[in-house]
Amino acid sequence: MAEIRVHELHKAFTDFTAVKSSSFAVRNGEFFCLLGPSGCGKTTTLRMIAGLELPTSGQIFLGDEDVSFKRASARDIAFVFQMFALYPHMNVRRNIAFPLVSQGMARDEIGRQVEQAARTLRITHLLDKPVSQLSSGDRQRVALGRAIVRQPLAFLMDEPLGALDAEFREVMCHELRALHDRLQATTVYVTHDQMEAMAMADVIAIMNEGVIEQLGAPLEVYERPASVFVADFIGAPSMNFLPFEAGLASGDDAILIGPARIAVPPLREDLSPRALLCGVRPEHVRFDDASGLRAEVLATEYLGTRTVVTLATAQGTTVRAKVDVDIPVARGDHVGLAFDAAKISLFDAASGRALRSARDETPLRAGRRARHG
Repeated sequence: MAEIRVHELHKAFTDFTAVKSSSFAVRNGEFFCLLGPSGCGKTTTLRMIAGLELPTSGQIFLGDEDVSFKRASARDIAFVFQMFALYPHMNVRRNIAFPLVSQGMARDEIGRQVEQAARTLRITHLLDKPVSQLSSGDRQRVALGRAIVRQPLAFLMDEPLGALDAEFREVMCHELRALHDRLQATTVYVTHDQMEAMAMADVIAIMNEGVIEQLGAPLEVYERPASVFVADFIGAPSMNFLPFEAGLASGDDAILIGPARIAVPPLREDLSPRALLCGVRPEHVRFDDASGLRAEVLATEYLGTRTVVTLATAQGTTVRAKVDVDIPVARGDHVGLAFDAAKISLFDAASGRALRSARDETPLRAGRRARHG
């Protein structure tokens, strides 16, 4: 396996720019996820790493080798597509063996490596079946088998679970991560599904309109979003945003929203008066009759042990709270809202940038990224 380094990667087509000067590194043995909405540039970035698209400018290194303008066939990389890309006229064994046959490998060695890949993926019993008779989940395992049998320097995966139903997608998330850990493979994985990224990745690069908005471990991008876009894109339900206007000074530890004084982590920068946003995740909202921030319950959604409550504040902002199911609340109730001060993020409304605060100085609990650190 090998490290992948991308430096100032840029891709412009005739009428738009798909990727804008992106830089990042995927460490040896890391599961790296490119996450973002459709059209954000994540698949174009992956295709440039694979050699299926050539960059307009910038560099791509596979290990110490600059492969920026090398053909895909000259890069020791395996690509797994969303739609499997299997050969329908071949059985499972021949599909998995195909890359090794193309390399001219000896028949006995091909058989040994195919059997080993099949055992790893638990599809030995399917080797002699036509792929046309397989479920979509088994076909995806065959596509993975064809990738890992080559033992490449890196695996690139473009929405590989997108064709699966929701229940089986969750199962395959766990299986893909377990496979990655067994192989210690360098993996770059593209998805628009935040749940997939949060479940599997060591590091997530969140893209928006061709730009990487934030790069970090799942815990980091969730708890300390660098922008309004990241805060809104990550989380289900997503972060609440309450607008207010103020000038703030370094050290300030409270803001005013309507008549309510809201405690926040002490600020670490000075701001002239401007439009700002107070961001808080639903699980950090609670009901407090003593609070001056009043809201009316619009709807409730029962989720087993938790209830998602949708509320409208007196200032006209919609807020969602995720509370214990035994808290009595019904549509039309009027409640006071309080927030976990240590979990609040503040944003510049115009730029979307997160403001620096004492929260950034508190160490996060150990995350998955430490596995490869």
